[in-house]
Amino acid sequence: MLFKEIHLQGIKSGKISLAFRNWQKASVNKGSLLHTSIGLVEIRAVEAISENDITDKDALNAGFTDKKQLLKSLISSNKGTLFKITVSYHSPDPRIDLREQSELSKQEFEDLTRKLERLDQFSKSGPWTKSVLYAINENPNFHAIGIADLTGFEKEWLKLNIRKLKNLGLTISLQIGYELSPLGKEYLKKGLPYN
Repeated sequence: MLFKEIHLQGIKSGKISLAFRNWQKASVNKGSLLHTSIGLVEIRAVEAISENDITDKDALNAGFTDKKQLLKSLISSNKGTLFKITVSYHSPDPRIDLREQSELSKQEFEDLTRKLERLDQFSKSGPWTKSVLYAINENPNFHAIGIADLTGFEKEWLKLNIRKLKNLGLTISLQIGYELSPLGKEYLKKGLPYN
């Protein structure tokens, strides 16, 4: 579930507590946490509704001036069921503290190695983490298609899997491209012991 930056700022400040989406089926569940640019956003409730159920107050709580403006924003995606989603700011993104870590104990190094080995083991494309980490390290700010060309992986597959490295705190997504986090650099400095 994506949000415009202006809506994320409203969620963080507490001014926005609702979102509306047209989906074939709900793509979020009550209690789930979404990683966003402002930190974690909690999904507090998900309810299928009709347009008639929306009030002007709902529109204001979703960051719109009125119901008409809210409905206009949904026109391009008017297929499926209309969902009313209650949201709130939860906390800062824990991946930020993780990725800023510049020291790695032997145990932390071994834990990361096991996680990377698991990603390689269960990948239908075979081992990939080592080549992708090195490609990003040697080509900071390089866009996904460039990293895909260097590594031989398909761009969309690569973007999805770089996100897995980001979730481990090893990479940072930039406006264009990627770079290794301090944690990722420290991990490479200690050496990649797996094949």
